[in-house]
Amino acid sequence: MRMPKKERQLRLGKLIEENPFVTDEDLSKHFEVSVQTIRLDRLECGIPELRKRLKQVATQTMAGEVKSLGSDEVIGDIIDIKLDASAISIFDVTADHVFQRNGIARGHHLFAQANSLAVAVMDDDLALTVKSNIEFLKPVKAGDRVVARAEVIKETVKERRTLVKVESTVGDVLVFTGQFYMYRTTDKKQEDKQ
Repeated sequence: MRMPKKERQLRLGKLIEENPFVTDEDLSKHFEVSVQTIRLDRLECGIPELRKRLKQVATQTMAGEVKSLGSDEVIGDIIDIKLDASAISIFDVTADHVFQRNGIARGHHLFAQANSLAVAVMDDDLALTVKSNIEFLKPVKAGDRVVARAEVIKETVKERRTLVKVESTVGDVLVFTGQFYMYRTTDKKQEDKQ
């Protein structure tokens, strides 16, 4: 038996509130209705489409948190950030990001997403990448959504260095890993004394 429309819309709103990044396709499977039904439900409830929800979250996150980059310098959309701790960004791969011949994403796009996230997570006005160790594990194609997660691993206060680990996934498949050694311009010791 199908769930009544009002109840479905109520649950739909709660699910999107819990996870604003859920797709209409995923919601369609969850509620066992067509994608078109989900879109109509969202419209009736005043819930924007996924891309608009992502932009809203990214704009709010960037405005209140990131110090080391401007919003136009980040590759992908930062959806969560805790300075000097962790950050998450989402990058939707389009036909513009892939090789024409085989449809595989050019590596510099995945690197740029990960590197800009490593810079953004730094609680500093200027943070620079000193060195990186990266590995491309699986091919990424047009239409894939790459979720990069950055975590600050280690700080060396004396040398003003910070190690940031970034892992990028498509779905639950790990496609890229990187260790980014960051130089911060602010002396953390001096900052902590103030």
